[in-house]
Amino acid sequence: MDRIVPLVFAFTYLGMALGRVPGLKIDRSGIALLGLVVLLASRRVSETEAGAAIDMPTLLLLFALMIVSAQFKAAGVYDVLAARIATAKGSYPRLLWLTILVAGGLSTVLANDIVVFAMTPIVAEGIRARGLDPRPALLGLAGAANAGSAMTIIGNPQNILIGQVGGLDFWRFLAACGVPGLLSLGIVYLSVRWAWSRRLSATPTEIIPPAVPPRADRWQTAKGLVAVAALLALFATPLPREIGALVIAATLLMSRRLASRFMIGTVDWHLLLLFACLFVITQAFAATGLATDAMRWLASLGLLPERLSLMAPLMLVASNTIGNVPATMLILSVWPAPPMGAMYGLAVLSTLAGNFLLVGSLANIIVAERAAIAGVRLTFADFARAGMPMTLASLAVAMAWLWAGGWMEW
Repeated sequence: MDRIVPLVFAFTYLGMALGRVPGLKIDRSGIALLGLVVLLASRRVSETEAGAAIDMPTLLLLFALMIVSAQFKAAGVYDVLAARIATAKGSYPRLLWLTILVAGGLSTVLANDIVVFAMTPIVAEGIRARGLDPRPALLGLAGAANAGSAMTIIGNPQNILIGQVGGLDFWRFLAACGVPGLLSLGIVYLSVRWAWSRRLSATPTEIIPPAVPPRADRWQTAKGLVAVAALLALFATPLPREIGALVIAATLLMSRRLASRFMIGTVDWHLLLLFACLFVITQAFAATGLATDAMRWLASLGLLPERLSLMAPLMLVASNTIGNVPATMLILSVWPAPPMGAMYGLAVLSTLAGNFLLVGSLANIIVAERAAIAGVRLTFADFARAGMPMTLASLAVAMAWLWAGGWMEW
């Protein structure tokens, strides 16, 4: 048996778990690209096969949604909301709750990675200017972005992938995953408040508003809101989801005031590259037959993750080792036809499980990296301190909801 493909597959996902190659400054996207290059150079995968393995509808939908989110960034909406949170009157717990509501709400229809990318430095600097420790607010921001994104099929990359692969309806997905995601926002607040009670007891100092406060461009904001409304309307039509999203994105790019170079520049090309490379690597591994044999063996033992008692621990471990996006891609590549209920469970459980540790989701990593640029250090222990209780509690709520609604058996 050819060992190159299984070895490339194993080392790629080991790199996903480590997040880097020791001694080198190479991240997950770079590791996936190296794996793809090895497969191409060794002729285990041809250029034609690589192109066929990439799920273009998923990449196109993800790209289009990033353009829609970039519209709000360009309009200054994220800046204004983050600044208003930081300068709001009231106690630190109130500021935390405002952060969670805004981040969670935005992440339901906009890419959560872009939401936290834009909001993190402003929240960090604004909270620190009030004489407060920014870490609880930033943890609330990350947790809420993940929880809010779990509610919809377009909230985060793994949900987009699951929705495309399973052909899931937007509104039925919302019915299945919306309630646990919404309740998890409250769990995020309670968990951060409990874990960081001493820091949150500090009294915010009054802050002098800047001479020129950030302002949102009303016209560009209105365009963004119309684009989101049109996007949701198109999701209710027979038009393929990715085509509808591309139509909206292309319309936004036809602007007299916003350069398309800026809009396209805000796209997370590293994430799109990661997706493309992993599509090829996982497809090459699936073609070896090893994945099929493993699934048959698990099926014979009754261990397919069709039940909550198996799916939840699997996603908790997988999301916090290789990350919830690579974990979702891996599961879908080796499990060719999961039932619809399991698809809902995979989406909401993988997303909520990403709050457990710093490495659980891309949103967590982005918050930590952007906070560091703003001079705030968020450690692995900081995330775990609030992330562990919020994740366990939100997973319990999600499991109870999926079981009570008949989507998955226990």
